[in-house]
Amino acid sequence: MNPLVSVITVNYNESAATCEMLQSLYASGYPELEVFVVDNASPADHPEIIKKRFPQITLIRSDKNLGFAGGNNLALRIAKGEYLYLLNNDTFVPERHIHELVHVLQTDKTAGVVCPKIKQFDDTNVILFAGYTELTPYTLRNQITGYGKKDTGQYNLATESAYAHGAAMMLKREVTELAGWMDERYFLYYEEIDWSTRIRKAGYRIVYSPSTFILHKESLSTGRNSPLKSYYLNRNRVLYLLHNVSGHRKIIGMFYQMTVAMPKNILTCAIRGQWKNARAIMRAWGWCIRNICR
Repeated sequence: MNPLVSVITVNYNESAATCEMLQSLYASGYPELEVFVVDNASPADHPEIIKKRFPQITLIRSDKNLGFAGGNNLALRIAKGEYLYLLNNDTFVPERHIHELVHVLQTDKTAGVVCPKIKQFDDTNVILFAGYTELTPYTLRNQITGYGKKDTGQYNLATESAYAHGAAMMLKREVTELAGWMDERYFLYYEEIDWSTRIRKAGYRIVYSPSTFILHKESLSTGRNSPLKSYYLNRNRVLYLLHNVSGHRKIIGMFYQMTVAMPKNILTCAIRGQWKNARAIMRAWGWCIRNICR
């Protein structure tokens, strides 16, 4: 018997892409699905076309943009599945995709989350994700295993990943009972890293499984180099430090982010003429100054 899987995807001005993803999801052949599409108050879209094309989904229309964390949480709180699958709307899934991920969580009692291999949509031979390394203690940067490399099968062994990838992460329902939901203060970026940190502290492993994959279009809603991305990436590194790091590492990390990393990023954007991005990072720097001592 196949357990119920709740699939959750967030839409923001990309109903056509969401419909393409749903078409591949239903074609993948898993029989026990409940699917939630959360529209994050899209200002230039008509999400009702998703419901018209796929009447079996549950369409949740938020009154305001709650970000990645808040949008997913709207559906997570009402999902009934034994397994919960957060899947970006700008993806494609192959046949038996859900079957493979469920099998991993059913057979590995220590695993709380499983993520598939992620490959580039436009060039399916290029890897985008085969696991995460740990964050460095002060810079809060890490590496995506395999990113940008040609897929020759070199990452075809299941391994433990330091963090889950927000584009495709399936978790056991029981995990949320101990680790809670995603922290909506992040809005965008680092929310899955924060969540992963809490999931691991709760005693669960995060597993990368190459038994299946998704194809990802990458940054469709936010843009590859947008001011929005610049703001939240810079701000949320400090937010992560505030809530997940302690002692001298926290002090040194704060000092590095505020006096080295952000000023350097502002200067780099200015030199490149990316003035909107530079101003966005300056706003992030100001937010951090106001909130560090709270």
